[in-house]
Amino acid sequence: MRHTNLAAEPAEYTSAREELRQAEIELMRQRERVADLRRTLPPGPVVDDYEFEEGPADLDAGDEPVRTVRLGELFTGPGRDLVIYHLMYGKRQTEPCPMCTMWIDGFNGVARHVEQNADFAVVAAAGLPDLRAYARHRQWTNLRLLSAGTSTFKYDLGSEDADGNQDSTVSVFTRDSSGAVRHFYSAHPRMADDIDQRGIDLLSPVWHLLDLTPRGRGDWFAALDY
Repeated sequence: MRHTNLAAEPAEYTSAREELRQAEIELMRQRERVADLRRTLPPGPVVDDYEFEEGPADLDAGDEPVRTVRLGELFTGPGRDLVIYHLMYGKRQTEPCPMCTMWIDGFNGVARHVEQNADFAVVAAAGLPDLRAYARHRQWTNLRLLSAGTSTFKYDLGSEDADGNQDSTVSVFTRDSSGAVRHFYSAHPRMADDIDQRGIDLLSPVWHLLDLTPRGRGDWFAALDY
């Protein structure tokens, strides 16, 4: 199968491109199998109705008043799921994570589309004023931003260790017919000894665009300026 109408493609290139196409097809089929395994997970454990701190919905309205909101209150209606991204910021992570920042920049752009099907929020260990100040700098105007405050939410979900070191994580929650909130799924960058950083790559199209190029991701961090 040809992908272009370009003339004079070398036979070596055509053969290698077909081998790659077959590998891409198998990868897609495997991704579909993995997605099906994820969707059909049995009900997870009931979790605490954690408390978070939240400021005004309008970032430009300042940081007051601060209100307490519970995990169960982040669901905006029955039959909806809740996705929470754990931002690496706060406690031992004194500066916001550049990789998390890139991901959340993207979430800010697509949040309204995601929220057609699921509720979405960003939680950090940082205090609310610091979190909101950084959000204003990044213009995260479409996101629900929460500070974990004194709750054990991030520790319990594995995005914080006992010393306060932070990690990027994505967690999904459901709510059963009794109103109890259940943990459905969490994923972390470190999946295995040989997969140290790519465990939640699917959250960002940036990696996939760069992986299409001969150089790949290269020294991505060297170009960051946040």
